[in-house]
Amino acid sequence: MKRLIPLAVAVAAANAAVADENLPMEHVLVSVPLHKQAAETAMPVTVLTGDDLSRAASATLGDTLGNKPGLANASFGPGVGQPVIRGHQGARVTVLQNGTSSADASNLSADHSVAVEPLLADSIEVLRGPATLLYGGGAIGGVVNVIDNRVPANLSEESAGALEYRHDSASDLDNVVGRFDGSSGNFAFHADVLYRDWNDLEIPGYAMLDDDHDEHEEEEHEGEEHDEHEDEEQTKGVLDNTGGRTKSFTLGSSYHFESGFIGLAVNRLENEYGIPNGSHGHHDEHEEEHEEEHEEEHEEEHEEEHDEHDEHEEEGHGEDIRIDLEQTRYDVAMHLHEPLSGLEVFRGFLTYTDYEHDEIEGTGEIGTTYSNETWEARLEAVHQPIGNFHGVVGLQMVDGEFSALGEEAFIPQTDSSELGLFLVEDYHAGDWMFELGARYDRDERDPDTYAAGSESFNAFSASGSALWDIDGAWSVGAALSIAERAPATEELYSNVEAEDEHDLVVHAATSSIEIGNTELDTETSNNVDLSLNWYGEGSYLSVTAYYNDFEDYIGLFATGEEVDEVPVYVYAQEDAEFYGIEIDSEWTVASIGSGDVIVGVYGDYIRAELDNGDDVPRLPPMRVGGSLSWVADNWEVWTRVVDAADQDKPGVNEEETEGYTRWDLGGEYRLALGSGELVTFVNLNNVSDEEIRLSTSFLREIAPEAGRSIEAGIRYSF
Repeated sequence: MKRLIPLAVAVAAANAAVADENLPMEHVLVSVPLHKQAAETAMPVTVLTGDDLSRAASATLGDTLGNKPGLANASFGPGVGQPVIRGHQGARVTVLQNGTSSADASNLSADHSVAVEPLLADSIEVLRGPATLLYGGGAIGGVVNVIDNRVPANLSEESAGALEYRHDSASDLDNVVGRFDGSSGNFAFHADVLYRDWNDLEIPGYAMLDDDHDEHEEEEHEGEEHDEHEDEEQTKGVLDNTGGRTKSFTLGSSYHFESGFIGLAVNRLENEYGIPNGSHGHHDEHEEEHEEEHEEEHEEEHEEEHDEHDEHEEEGHGEDIRIDLEQTRYDVAMHLHEPLSGLEVFRGFLTYTDYEHDEIEGTGEIGTTYSNETWEARLEAVHQPIGNFHGVVGLQMVDGEFSALGEEAFIPQTDSSELGLFLVEDYHAGDWMFELGARYDRDERDPDTYAAGSESFNAFSASGSALWDIDGAWSVGAALSIAERAPATEELYSNVEAEDEHDLVVHAATSSIEIGNTELDTETSNNVDLSLNWYGEGSYLSVTAYYNDFEDYIGLFATGEEVDEVPVYVYAQEDAEFYGIEIDSEWTVASIGSGDVIVGVYGDYIRAELDNGDDVPRLPPMRVGGSLSWVADNWEVWTRVVDAADQDKPGVNEEETEGYTRWDLGGEYRLALGSGELVTFVNLNNVSDEEIRLSTSFLREIAPEAGRSIEAGIRYSF
């Protein structure tokens, strides 16, 4: 039975490794250097590939992953969706592009998008628990690795390519993606291109969560004067200032020889998008300054400037903030097979990323410019089996320079360097497999400010796991780990130069004042993961329970205090406990006509408390979901539902979030056409037009998710 293959996978399938026939999951984990399948490790791993990735792929990484157990989306309007792993986001979640950091500014702020494109991915792998030590203790929450073929790992015998167009009615989105892979002699080539544009997002009801809509509407009908800023916050049916445009292209090539290959790729990303009105607090300030200028000028000049102001109001609504992002990334990759006696594979990766984005005010002026220039090198040496041991030793080095310049720059320019050494070993003994790992990290932060000195941190992480293959179908696993994380730049140095409350800079993305703490120490997490897995023919069941005991957990906590009516948040440390359960399953229950009926059941639950009894803020709610699909050679029809409970434990000085029930349905048709395949698909998302507000989002009271929409597209691959 043939399942739908997404754009990237359709042209890269020839490069996929062949899996053990006894395992239904044929995906070999690229993020784990020992090349094992997800079913062969006790480490908690989530993989999106094939038809799962095709169905889930969206414009943002958070939205793409948000419906998988243990994963959620921290949206900031349709232009931003950051991944949340077991309640962790920001600095605790590391996003990789082919094994090295995305090196953007998404960890620094909730309104910064992740600079990777899920629609161009061959697969997306999410590691949590012990597996994260391969990529640093900073990934204490988890690792998301977006994998594509920009540096071709194989010489393809035949050229392959694909072209896709899709449209989504919720934001009038148009998305075009193209890809080509080929070879000539010993050289392999890759090229991809993406263009996407969209308008303001359509939503059910009002943008701002407010019980006073009726009174507001009555005032409008009576013609009474009311604040324009309030009108913007109370827009109905549309989320203002959320349109945008994305352009991306990649060129890559590799030279292959008898013992391996070496290759280079360059990617250019341009992403311009709006931040929902109400999240930034500039409007009133600019209005006051503008009015003061008018009072001091001649009446004619006043009228001219007033006209200009009205023009800005029409174009930008006075407080519209837009992000204009540019990133150029260079990747070098080298793979050598058996370069030395005793070595199975030696791999090297070198990445240079030049990232910059401007935050543009409604007047067209640049408020703040963020830049992040990063070099990263990674070396991995997989040794040949020594008895029953098989493992990898590695070195990771990162050197970066972050700066923020402008009126909202609340973090000083900071140079950071990181050095990591890691070792991971497998031991096989009959039906048992054991995994052991250790990592040492040295992190240095050097801010360019008189208010704080340089800081250095030593972190040690270790893990051990065991997987028992009971009878070829059932397996149980247990994993223990300890992970240490150095404080991030924003946690240490936010508003560090403020001498009193009048010097504090408002972080407009969250409409708050965030104050760092140079006294922060290394954060430590002691973790336990227990798993039960069953794999049958066309069916599987996976249950994972986990417990994380944090020492000196670093959080951004609401103080309940305000400065000039702006809430104050502080970075502080407190012991904390996280625990939860994740369930995922799929069952082939019947055959109808020429197709199979497949039922899926999934769900997750997370609870987190600080040592003082307070709840950890911005956690996802308990969710239970199900799916039903009919899959034939040329057809696939499916429906999915997820029910999210109220998040009534929001944390101190945080607001609760109501639950929701979301229905989606869709269908796909595949047709052989010449030497390729033509695929058409239509999805109806949020069928009941449910008002959905994500408890993980800073904008949950200002910006709900999309209402009912139709997504349709066509794809041709060869």
